[in-house]
Amino acid sequence: MFTLGLDERNVSLLRELQHLGPYRFHALLDKAELMMGDVSLAQLLDKAQHRLESFAGQVDAITGYWDFPVSSMVPILSTRLGLPGPSLESVVKCEHKYWSRVEQRKVTDAHPGFGLIDLDEPHPPPGLAFPMWVKPVKSYSSDLAFKVEGPADLERAVAEIREGVGRIGEAFDYLLSMLELPPEIVAAGGKACLAEEAVGGVQVTAEGYCFDSEPHVYGIVDSVCYPDSASFLRYQYPSTLPIGVQERIRNVSTKVIRQLGLDLSTFNIEYFWDSDEDKLRILEINPRLSQSHAPLFEFVDGASNLLCMVQLALGEEPDMPHRLGAFAMGAKWFRRVFSDALVRGVPSEADVERVRHEIPEATVDIVAEEGRRLSELPAQDSYSFELMALYLAGQNEDDLCNKYRRCVEILPFTLES
Repeated sequence: MFTLGLDERNVSLLRELQHLGPYRFHALLDKAELMMGDVSLAQLLDKAQHRLESFAGQVDAITGYWDFPVSSMVPILSTRLGLPGPSLESVVKCEHKYWSRVEQRKVTDAHPGFGLIDLDEPHPPPGLAFPMWVKPVKSYSSDLAFKVEGPADLERAVAEIREGVGRIGEAFDYLLSMLELPPEIVAAGGKACLAEEAVGGVQVTAEGYCFDSEPHVYGIVDSVCYPDSASFLRYQYPSTLPIGVQERIRNVSTKVIRQLGLDLSTFNIEYFWDSDEDKLRILEINPRLSQSHAPLFEFVDGASNLLCMVQLALGEEPDMPHRLGAFAMGAKWFRRVFSDALVRGVPSEADVERVRHEIPEATVDIVAEEGRRLSELPAQDSYSFELMALYLAGQNEDDLCNKYRRCVEILPFTLES
């Protein structure tokens, strides 16, 4: 099995699945060349295909858990090699934010109002008013996504989008050229700007898969933000939403995945639930699992969601365990700051070892780099800077929060404004 962008932490999670089947995992290109800087999709595809064709053994599956271009390369390469996988069209319908909204609108009202914005003469689309969110029709990690409160905000946001949209948009246009597109998607292209009604509430993600054209949601994860911010503090599993709301999420997810035609694929769908009005709104649909959630499922259910990805890539129906893990709850925490700074010091290996000694299940990912400014780090959102991520587990929410606070005490950062 070849995995695009295979990284060290997920290698260990994948290897834990080897007792379930005769799996042998191989890296196919590395994350840096796939996702850093300007993306030349044609060159990446040629390089990956050459690697696969030069492999001495048999290639049985191609997988990936990262966003574009990995998510789109998986169906292209699988099709070229005659391996199981989703159709490219269904994947692009998910990834093109405008096309995805058009398809969602056909089967549900659980979406915000939306429309395209002219990047040369920006103004709210018909039916939308401030405040609203503006973003490219393709981006990742909330890059170039801005909440705008009025015309001046819109002008500033569109100026940044106009300058940066080509980083991914050029490669996305190349991808679109491989498909027969509806006229309105041809007109939009891969570098268009989408405006969406500003909605809020509790944010959650439905994780699932589709096998034999039948979607299944196997878990719902809460996304908890910093106070008065759109930046995530933690992902927490299982969800604390009312059971009835979770059932509605499962029903809506099933409808939209069928409409998009996604099959033989994992997916995750991000939602807002407004508890005051009891309304669900889809934020976005991703034709892949969230690798950020993988340790959480292992903590709670006894296997990471990577198991679903592996089995689907072999054309098999996933067999995901449920509540067989050692903990009642799991979370991925994000330590962030909200202003740029020069990083003068990061936690030492001795600090990290101290965390592992006190909290054996903890995983620490240091993101900030000594000697660099936070604004120079890749894959940050538009409003904050991530210093580190922590995977922690506990028997209840208080247990999780106490462990996080302890980790923050042990793992110091020195920042200079």
